[in-house]
Amino acid sequence: MCGIIARVGDSDDAVDELLTGLENLEYRGYDSAGLAVKNGGGPNVFKREGEISRLKTALDDEAPSGGLGIGHTRWSTHGPPTDENAHPHTGCGDRVAVVHNGIIENHDQLREELQARGHVFESDTDTEVIPHLVEEHLAEGATAEEAFRRTVRRLSGSYAVAMLVEDSDAVYATRRGSPLVLGVDEGEYFLASDVPAFLDFTDDVVYLDDGDVVVAEPGGHVITDLDGNSVERTVKTVEWDPEDAGKGGYDHYMLKEIHEQPAALRQTLRGRADPATGEVTLDDFPPGTFDDVERVQFVACGTSYHAGLVGSRLLGTRGVPSQAFLASEYATSPPPVDGDTLVVGVTQSGETADTLAALRQAHAAGARTVAVTNVVGSTAARECDDALFIRAGPEIGVAATKTYSSQVVSLALFGERLVRDVTGSRSDDVERLLQGLADLPGQVQQVLDYSKARRVAKQYRDSDAYFFIGRDTVHPVAMEGALKFKEISYEHAEGFAAGELKHGPLALVTPNTPVFAVFNDRDDEKTLGNVKEVEARGAPVVAVAPEGHEEVVQHADEVLTIPDTHPDVTGVPANVQLQLLSYHAADILDRPIDKPRNLAKSVTVE
Repeated sequence: MCGIIARVGDSDDAVDELLTGLENLEYRGYDSAGLAVKNGGGPNVFKREGEISRLKTALDDEAPSGGLGIGHTRWSTHGPPTDENAHPHTGCGDRVAVVHNGIIENHDQLREELQARGHVFESDTDTEVIPHLVEEHLAEGATAEEAFRRTVRRLSGSYAVAMLVEDSDAVYATRRGSPLVLGVDEGEYFLASDVPAFLDFTDDVVYLDDGDVVVAEPGGHVITDLDGNSVERTVKTVEWDPEDAGKGGYDHYMLKEIHEQPAALRQTLRGRADPATGEVTLDDFPPGTFDDVERVQFVACGTSYHAGLVGSRLLGTRGVPSQAFLASEYATSPPPVDGDTLVVGVTQSGETADTLAALRQAHAAGARTVAVTNVVGSTAARECDDALFIRAGPEIGVAATKTYSSQVVSLALFGERLVRDVTGSRSDDVERLLQGLADLPGQVQQVLDYSKARRVAKQYRDSDAYFFIGRDTVHPVAMEGALKFKEISYEHAEGFAAGELKHGPLALVTPNTPVFAVFNDRDDEKTLGNVKEVEARGAPVVAVAPEGHEEVVQHADEVLTIPDTHPDVTGVPANVQLQLLSYHAADILDRPIDKPRNLAKSVTVE
């Protein structure tokens, strides 16, 4: 959360490129935005509360020129969204401008020290201590780089920081626990929280490690550790196209990414499974990779946690002891772990703070770790022992869609590799499972082409609440459907295991609380029994079910049909129906679908 962009070059059009970067990063936060540009003198700072469009309007008549600049789009942690709390922040003399992502845990102590020495603060943010500290070191005679290093040594917590200083033609940056990448072009450099920020300008990227300090000037850059020792970081070319990060003619990123799922699934599956032979080929995990594993633990947050629940169910039914944990709970109350434990971190961005903390906790306890992520070069991918990439392509919408589908499919393939290594045998129905996975791109396309989700969303738009139920591998789908619905519609929604409905939640069921029941051709008669329970209380029922279920049709007011497939992968097309339902419900209510209130795409603070 929060987005940083910096640009270094000879030409004086830094503002245009910074604004492009900020717009590309707006999914990371949209409470406020700002930028600072310099051209010979001190940094010129412009910032506004609200979305980036307000900042652009403010710059229409007074946009500064310059080749060096930093920018920021904010998701509020310390202090409400106001002009004063917007980044960049400066010190007393306006010699220094700083943007920051993360949390400075000792900011109260530093602020008290600085105020005691006469510093006056203009904001409520933790970030503002940084430029004041830098100014003190500059006043003592330190160079800009020395002042930056001394300041960073005083900071506790997580941060990615970029800084401009008067009389210096460089941007200074570092990271610890928050993402920061360097973009490299001919004569230009970019620093950003995410690669999509500068994809319009370059696809050559340097992934920075914690403790790296970057000094970027027109025509050159240096990367060192905090003590000034040179470090080598490889330049890599990312495969994403700039158009992948655009809306492509859709009204919202979310709708575009829902419709990209057939292509994303093809990328996820490509070269990894052969239904005819039952073989699974994961290049980084040859047979025998996990022979010493006795149990598997998944750690994740939000949508990724729901994917981890599916992965855990798939392993458990195939004889591999497995559990899924919320990463935020795992990090503070870890279960027993030893050298025979494999801990799998599921994280779209690879930068989710709670998931990284859980993985580090597991690693410290002796467990082997694997990251299942979408981002090559992410912190999780680099810190874990191994990584499996889901290949979904860039996802900009705050509400995750195509990455969930690709996570589930990746975990199904990964699970089969684990089953063979841990149990010594293949799953009994592996050919049918792999065929079900291979069929998913076409089946998801079928759902996209024929879904009635908009009509259903319109029919129940005035309901008091929305309940989602399911069993087995579609229990996590019910939870994910409820999460997506509440995220973007702002309507109350809850997801339950179908059998738990009668153990309390049934008290909330009324004729004005539709129940969305997900079926997967396994234990459907039990889920149908739960449907009859809510039906007896007068609640409308919307079934999400494979084709041809006549009894389901008889007891449902509406049916969102999905293609018939293997029960373990039914949840993927079922979830697409629920994504469409959530999208259309939010669209009918005129919600800001790509920018849901209080949320951000990548949660990089604990």
